[in-house]
Amino acid sequence: MKSDLKRIDRMTDEDIDYSDIPEVDASFFATARVVVPPGKKQVTIRLDSDVLAWLKEQGRGYQTRINAILRAYYEAHAK
Repeated sequence: MKSDLKRIDRMTDEDIDYSDIPEVDASFFATARVVVPPGKKQVTIRLDSDVLAWLKEQGRGYQTRINAILRAYYEAHAK
């Protein structure tokens, strides 16, 4: 990862291929909406040790992943 970051730091704007990124025009902004995530609240939660170990094995941000999993469940069942 660090070697990739050094390589990217050396790149100039001309080195970057933007061809697969659609152009942002007025139609994009006509339908765009600002999404402000709800505030976070600190809680204590007890998880099965194997579940927690698996989430941590995925790398940094395991708490964010827990939140995303719970949000997906919430959104699937809130309707």
